Amino acid sequence: MATFDELTALALRLPQAHRETTWEQTTFRVGRKIFAMGHPESGQVSVKATVSEQAELIAAAPEVYSVAPYTGRFGWVRVQLALVEADELRELLTEAWRSIAPKRVREGYVG
Repeated sequence: MATFDELTALALRLPQAHRETTWEQTTFRVGRKIFAMGHPESGQVSVKATVSEQAELIAAAPEVYSVAPYTGRFGWVRVQLALVEADELRELLTEAWRSIAPKRVREGYVG
């Protein structure tokens, strides 16, 4: 089980990641690019993924993962925080971050 506070801590540990409020949601970004977003009280977060990763996650655990509203057609996945383990959430966030972070930033990260 993960919380929004844990999500925030995990996301902000990633190099050059920062938090910004947009569309009444907390977004996690590198530069202007978003890799995760959600509302602290919702118990859910949307995380950037590929369409194939999205399909795999939903097939493996449909109670935890679903197609994110608005951005789901691009692969984003909605995660139920109460049902995901912190290690899995860390992995999802790291992969989402890697998909948008500049190469020079990614190359320096070993976490």
